[in-house]
Amino acid sequence: MQLAIWLWIPITLLAAFSQTLRNAAQRQISGASGLLPATFVRFAFGLPFTVLWLLFVVKGLGMALPAYSPVFLGWVAVGAFGQLFATALLLAAMGKKAFVVAVAYSKTEVLQIVVLSALLISEHVTGLSLAGILISSIGIFLLSVTGKGAPGSEADRRAQIAGVVLGLASGTLFAASTVGYRAASLNLGAPSPLIAGAFGVVWAQAMQSLALGAYLALRQPGAFRAVLGTWKLSLATGFAGALASACWLTAFAMHNVADVRALGMIEIVFAHLISHGVFRERLKGRELNGIGLLLGGLVLLCLAM
Repeated sequence: MQLAIWLWIPITLLAAFSQTLRNAAQRQISGASGLLPATFVRFAFGLPFTVLWLLFVVKGLGMALPAYSPVFLGWVAVGAFGQLFATALLLAAMGKKAFVVAVAYSKTEVLQIVVLSALLISEHVTGLSLAGILISSIGIFLLSVTGKGAPGSEADRRAQIAGVVLGLASGTLFAASTVGYRAASLNLGAPSPLIAGAFGVVWAQAMQSLALGAYLALRQPGAFRAVLGTWKLSLATGFAGALASACWLTAFAMHNVADVRALGMIEIVFAHLISHGVFRERLKGRELNGIGLLLGGLVLLCLAM
């Protein structure tokens, strides 16, 4: 087969790695500046980089800007605002659970896509897919339970439950966002995945930056000062976020979204390395087993696609 057929694989791996770095940086900003300012950083500081990427694709590679329609903009909005709220929920989950565990919950997005597609549009689910769903569900259960003998107050237990709910909710919204971006790229009909991805991510980050920026200006005007106080980390976050978004949307334009997101589960491995190496978080054996089962189930899902 032609090499181009497989290019979505390294692009997806780069997207997952960049997204892990961005999440880690956002977590640090969230602790210093707050949840919504950290969410804003991802989009506003990433927008200049995505605009530069689009200019390079157009001017440097000689590709023409594609024509777009209200339908395209509508699907981009679904992707953009689903991603915006999903990001905020994920950061909130990171405040309740270990970094890698919160990321693992958000990655149930793939399971939710498979289950919802089977229930709502009657897509065929193979025996291998069902096995993957079952194994991953057991992994999620192991991540979720705290155990009767677990130390901590009632407030600690409630925080753990909140982390579970927030993480799963972020996965749901990431699933909706993924479907929106995929539909937008298909509607655009661009001649190249590069221009489709670059064009889509600029529109998405512009929508996200304007909407969240307007909200912060009205409700939390001091947030901008707090974000500028960590401008170096904010720029790094914006660059990593822009790279991740550009790679995701390019991969969505090249290949079906389920395969892309299934391969993107490698992010959990990257998150584990950062959780242990940067944040010095130690996971319980049950949590490690849960992550292992979740990954194993997702591998089966990937093989079934």
